[in-house]
Amino acid sequence: MNVAVVLYTSDLRLHDHPPLRAAMSSCDQVVPLFVRDRAVAAAGFAPPNRQAFLADCLADLDAGLRARGARLVLRSGDVVAEVCALVRETDADEVHMAAGVSAYAQAREERLRSGLEAEGRRLYVHETVITAVAPGAVHPAGSDHFAVFTPYLRRWSELPPRPLAAAPRAIRVPEGVGSEPLPARGSLTGVSPGLARGGESEGRRLMTNWLRSGLADYADRHDDLAGDTTSRLSPHLHFGTLSATEAVHRARSAGGPGAEAFVRQLCWRDFHHQVLAARPEVAAEDYRARQDRWRTGPAAEEETQAWKDGRTGYPVVDAAMRQLRHEGWMPGRGRMLVASFLTKTLYIDWRTGARHFLDLLVDGDLANNQLNWQWVAGTGTDTRPNRVLNPVRQGLRFDPQGHYVHRWVPELAGLDAPLVHEPWRLAEPERARYDYPGPVVSLADGLDRFRQGRHGG
Repeated sequence: MNVAVVLYTSDLRLHDHPPLRAAMSSCDQVVPLFVRDRAVAAAGFAPPNRQAFLADCLADLDAGLRARGARLVLRSGDVVAEVCALVRETDADEVHMAAGVSAYAQAREERLRSGLEAEGRRLYVHETVITAVAPGAVHPAGSDHFAVFTPYLRRWSELPPRPLAAAPRAIRVPEGVGSEPLPARGSLTGVSPGLARGGESEGRRLMTNWLRSGLADYADRHDDLAGDTTSRLSPHLHFGTLSATEAVHRARSAGGPGAEAFVRQLCWRDFHHQVLAARPEVAAEDYRARQDRWRTGPAAEEETQAWKDGRTGYPVVDAAMRQLRHEGWMPGRGRMLVASFLTKTLYIDWRTGARHFLDLLVDGDLANNQLNWQWVAGTGTDTRPNRVLNPVRQGLRFDPQGHYVHRWVPELAGLDAPLVHEPWRLAEPERARYDYPGPVVSLADGLDRFRQGRHGG
């Protein structure tokens, strides 16, 4: 019998999985494999929150495979070495995997192809497994990628998503293939106490419930901080327990303004993946350099720590940062306003904020995290690189009653809106009743920092 290996990476599901379907079509038996890549951990991209969510995902994937007569094989080490060893062990003819976009993913693919060819085996890399549209599928004349979102959205929307692949009913696997024990969330330390559960079963439950109850209002309410009205599907899209292609299909089938707004967000995700695929260096470098002279030194370090701790004195900023620490997640509007505060008001390098997010975010995706940070910082694809989000106005607009602040900054729970967004306006001694710091910098001084640093004023 001929054998294929399916190498799982960021696609930990059985539904709508083209590599698995292709392997089953071409070979009699399939070995589902996940390799705990030591290089990823060594580079600092395996923090506790994502490891805990990953443990849930692997356990759920293994359970789904076992229900179909198979099981997940887990190995640890160098991905190429482990895959080639398994190929020799099972006498597999081919390996199937999803395409990635980062510099590391692209290099891993090339190393794996070379290693397998040396063994006389073939590697098949499948697009539209992690994204709904392949990174290079649309591009403007004379360029390998779109640098502006709106024309990309137009072209992206013209491409019909590929047909969905049904989950297999049964999978035949070779006997006697060794596997390491699966990791358990309970064995990890440093995990955010409010971290959501992972796994395809949970992701599909969340998506079905949200499409029924949350999608219709999404266009009007997705920025409502207190309402918690976003889908919360981003961790499942990051780990691939949900298919972006299936999400597009199902949202469009529901129809309406909410569906259009949600699909637009999925397009933003693909947009950032196509930028990173074409320019892998922008994970660490400015996409468009603005000659920023980012602040450094003791004062900048103290302000950055206050930002991380949720003690800046700006309640909506602090609420979002505390939610991040507690849940390993925050809504998109929160991410934008805290990123603007760090890069435009404190005038701290966007890489500092992006690294902190990757340390805590369960959906810490390199393409979306780094390029969203650059968009807000004005070094990325934003056509208005000097825009500054005022945290007071953001709070009044997207948390008008102060409920989001009350939830995450309990020191201010007794303070009503609008003063809950500007507690420094309280007169003494009333202000002394609240154990909450004053602003680390005034908004006017922050704006001067940004103007002087970016424009040399």
